[in-house]
Amino acid sequence: MFAIAVFIPALVTVSTAQSISFVKERCGRLYVDNKPYYFVGANYWYGSLLGIEKDRQHGLQRLRLELDLLKKNGVTNLRLMAGAEGTGILNGVMRVGPPIQPRQGEFDETVLRGLDLVLSEMGRRNMKAVIYLSNNWEWSGGFQQYLLWNHAIGDEFIAKKPDWDELRDTVAKFYTCEPCMNDYRRQVHFIVGRTNTFNRKRYAEDPAIMAWEMANEPRPMRPAANEAYVAFLRSASAAIKIDDPNHLVTTGHEGWIGTESVSLFENVHSDPNIDYVTIHIWPKNWGWFENGKLDEGFSGAVERSVEYVNSNVPTAEKLGKPIVIEEFGLPRDGQSLEISSTTQRRDEFYKRILSFVGDKNIAGANFWAFAGFARPVRGQSFWKSGDDRTGDPPMEEQGLNSVFDSDLSTLAVVRSEGRRAKELSKRRLASLAGPACSSSQKTKIRGSESIVPYRTRARNAALNTM
Repeated sequence: MFAIAVFIPALVTVSTAQSISFVKERCGRLYVDNKPYYFVGANYWYGSLLGIEKDRQHGLQRLRLELDLLKKNGVTNLRLMAGAEGTGILNGVMRVGPPIQPRQGEFDETVLRGLDLVLSEMGRRNMKAVIYLSNNWEWSGGFQQYLLWNHAIGDEFIAKKPDWDELRDTVAKFYTCEPCMNDYRRQVHFIVGRTNTFNRKRYAEDPAIMAWEMANEPRPMRPAANEAYVAFLRSASAAIKIDDPNHLVTTGHEGWIGTESVSLFENVHSDPNIDYVTIHIWPKNWGWFENGKLDEGFSGAVERSVEYVNSNVPTAEKLGKPIVIEEFGLPRDGQSLEISSTTQRRDEFYKRILSFVGDKNIAGANFWAFAGFARPVRGQSFWKSGDDRTGDPPMEEQGLNSVFDSDLSTLAVVRSEGRRAKELSKRRLASLAGPACSSSQKTKIRGSESIVPYRTRARNAALNTM
């Protein structure tokens, strides 16, 4: 378990006087204060939950220490979960919580203060947050919870573990369930329009937020849902831009694997309200090496990962938009869950993926996932209530993809690549105006004019049940 007393002396006092600015997209690149923005980041989904732990002081101190450790190691961008929907098990999996929306249409102010806290602390450290607003998968409720609330699927999916085909059939229904999408829009409108209780900034005016993501890994799931899927993403992105024209908006996508079609992937991201393209890389989950044989399949997995990045870049280049590799992960050596085991393969993988930052229009990369000072329970594979939160959600073995404070060799790779990203931003200051825009790219510069085509439709969709 996390022993806070051991780490209190390392707590760093951070000045609140720092001034940070919004991240903007221009002609296929990201900028802050008209300076190129390249970053090494981490997934820190549980960051919004630390400040609302039963022992609030314990959670606050862990949050501050982990943010300090990340910043020290060159991590300046964190991908966060806004909050979960619903409580208890779903698909037989204990979801994360406490939820931001425990019951349909009801929002928990106490839980929202956890998100307030992490954003306030990140702002003090000049860090940027990417916040995903729902989930395609069951571990935080997400789309399936909206389907349950609106009786579009049966209660058997609470305890039943569906196979892949059943899951695809189930989640695909979300895009044609108008009450479900209205519930989603209500939550998004509520979060994006919130005022932080710690720093008193409206979320829409807080430069500590880099971007809003419509969901974690939204997939159409079935080809029959493709058209409705595109319509939903366009409506949702426009609604966010109405509530918040200051921040970037993106999908939270895995790349063309998520749509099973390059053309559909391009279609989704061609929307002028989508500011940049995202991809995820999961060699183990996608079967790029045989489970249990990481060493034997490692070189092939790296090769396929590199090929996958390169296969997604042309879509972003064609659209004139930046690309972020916002999830990538790999187990420890031998697929061990022991925190004392080595991470040589993971370190090699991280170095190769992080080396893409600054190449072509790749702006940043966020590893999955930071676990900081947490410690999994020895001899227990899955998370239980009261355990430390690690980077692995409850449905995955604890320690599977987590990077702990004790993983010094991994953090050394992250730190080195973080320094390189920082230097890259400085070197490219020689061209402050950024790359020259073609006439077609100029229409993609995000501003209020870009949301006009969807404004009326999106406002009605977002607000008709407020």
